[in-house]
Formats: sequence, C-alpha cells, structure tokens
Amino acid sequence: MAENFETLRWRLRQDAVDIIVAGGGGHIGGDMSVMDALMLLYGKVMNVGPDKLDDPDRDRFLLSKGHAMEAYYAVLCHYGYLDLADVKARFSKFESPYIGHPNNKLPGIEMNSGSLGHGLPVGVGMALAAKMDGRPCRTYVVMGDGELAEGSIWEAAMAGATYGLDNLCAVVDRNHLQISGNTEDVMRADSQEARWQAFGWRTVCVNGNDLAALEAAFAEAAATEGQPTAIIMDTVKGLGSPVMENKAGWHHHLPNDEEYAQISADLAAHAKAAEQGEAYVPELDFSVERAGATAPVSALAGGAGAAAPAPAADCPVHPATAGCPACANAKEA
Repeated sequence: MAENFETLRWRLRQDAVDIIVAGGGGHIGGDMSVMDALMLLYGKVMNVGPDKLDDPDRDRFLLSKGHAMEAYYAVLCHYGYLDLADVKARFSKFESPYIGHPNNKLPGIEMNSGSLGHGLPVGVGMALAAKMDGRPCRTYVVMGDGELAEGSIWEAAMAGATYGLDNLCAVVDRNHLQISGNTEDVMRADSQEARWQAFGWRTVCVNGNDLAALEAAFAEAAATEGQPTAIIMDTVKGLGSPVMENKAGWHHHLPNDEEYAQISADLAAHAKAAEQGEAYVPELDFSVERAGATAPVSALAGGAGAAAPAPAADCPVHPATAGCPACANAKEA
C-alpha cells in the first residue's frame, strides 16, 4: 500500500516534538521547516534503506544543518534505522548515542555534523568519488540558509561546478530565520538563486513545504546533466502550529505544557485533514522581499524552477548592467 505522505508529514512532526520534550530541548523550528524534505528524500527519492548500509551504490545523505537532528531521528525511526521508543527514552541523556547532532556511529548517518559549513565540502568529495568509481549513487546535502554565511560552502560550490558533479544536489532550507533573527539582518542572503547560478549550478526554486512541488524539484535535479543542482526551498520555520510558525524564538525552544498541548492539537488537525484528502500548502509570506528568483511566481507556488540565462561574456561577476541577460533577468524579477 502506498504511503500517505500528506498524513505522515504531520505524524513525523509530532514524533520530533515528542523527542524534544523527552530530551529537554531541541531545535524545534528548523525541524519543522525541513521535515518534508527529509521525509521525501528517505521515503521516495533516495536509493537507501536499513538493508543497504554497506551497499557501495547507495545514495548518500548529509544533514549539514545538523541541529535539525530531532526531525532526522523521526525520519530514521520511521524508516527502520532506529527505534523511536529508544530514541525518546535516551535522547540527550548522559552517554547516549542519541545526541543533538548527527552521530555516524548510528545506522543510516554518513557523517557527524553540527559545525556549520562542512556538509557541502564533504558532499562534493563523496560525489566526486562516485564519479571516479563509476558508481550510480547520488549525494544530497541539506543546509540552512543561515549556514550559507560560511565561506567553506562557496569553496565547495566552486568545486562542484568545476567537476560537473551532476550527481550532487544541495538543498537549502530557506526559512529566512536563524538563532539571532532574520537572515537578512544577520548576514544578507538576498537572491540565493542568483548566487548559486553564478557559481555554475542548476538552480530550482520551490515551495519546500509543498510536497508535489518538492518531489518535482528532486526529479528535475536527478535529470540534470553536466552540473550540480541547488534546490532553494522556501519554507516556514516552525510549520505545523501558529504557536511556533515564523518565530525566531523557536529556533531552539522547549515547549511548556500549554504550548505542547496546542502544538499537538494543531498537528493532529493537520493529519486528520490529510486523511480526508486535503493537501496542505502553506502560503509564503516573508518580511524580506525576494530578489532575482530564477522561476516565475507561479513556479514558486507549486513547481520547479527554470534554467538561468547564460551570462554575457563581459560580465564575469554579473554586475547589474543591461548588457548581461542573466543580470537583466535578476533586475526584472
């Protein structure tokens, strides 16, 4: 029987919240924004499974934004890598392997992460090794938008494009918030689409909490040849309950009893609606206006992005001049 991902997405969010409450804390906001991507990657997109831990042809997944570990635990438990009751009982306890960031001593986890900026460089190495060995596996790296202030990300981006790693997919959780506030106030990110294009990547811009659109974006990435793909997912931090949605204070937060009850009720309501056939797609309403998107507005609401125009030969860094079709496109967007 086919899995109902529309229902599962809310069940997994509840599991993540329960893990956080059991352990006494966690990065709840980013768990909620990235959950849909993790669920689809493990449930539908990647060639992985508990029976393929040593398969050299398995796909590789790296959670570079390692603080979203509670969401990752929920997904790994659902797909048979870990036991949910054991994770809840021992999360963040003394000498427990279930720590607040990825631990590669656990089945299904390829690398330790948490110190931001390391996932994409390692992913480039894995994708390049697969190319050199002639293996069909793909590498997926999930990053936060605040994480993209790390210079190592852009060194890896240069390398990925230079080596034509079309078996590499970077996934950016663009929820516009980080621990100290709005990403644009902390370290201006503006058009991530234009930045990744300038580094030679295929760029797909999508509503990252729209399951159909997100699945199409992953399919587009897999079909791309000759260059790596960056999927820029616009998401809602804390998605699932108004108690925590789009609130920087919920980057790391332990719900009190009243908050937990309301969040659980809201997630249960979402799940019930999904069981009745409703597909929930949140409206994206950020305080910072988007700039330079590669896809039309209609695509942001439910489709994959369009290819960027080639930059003019005399525009190596894309200054905002009329002579460069890439810059003209960004200026008009």
